[in-house]
Amino acid sequence: MNTELFSSIQPIQNAAALNGAQKAGENTPSESGGMFADIFQTAIDNVKTTDTDMNEAQYLLATGQLDNPAEATIAATKATAAVELLIQLRNKALDAYSELTRISL
Repeated sequence: MNTELFSSIQPIQNAAALNGAQKAGENTPSESGGMFADIFQTAIDNVKTTDTDMNEAQYLLATGQLDNPAEATIAATKATAAVELLIQLRNKALDAYSELTRISL
């Protein structure tokens, strides 16, 4: 598989580092909130980047400046995947929040 195709998609975070920090008990509520915000910000930035790349590829294709039309399809697929990831992150966060609000103290 060509790794250049996925070079614009940035990983959210190293899962092993997250597990190690949780086991060590190093996460305080403010740090975990910051990490949560960082994950969402990374996903949002990824959506913006892939959308910009898709728009540029579509423009180049429409004006006849794009040599390989498959690049426009690849850019559109990356943008769709990034949006779907962001939607799933939002849905999981809302599910977690609703679970927390159901807890009676």
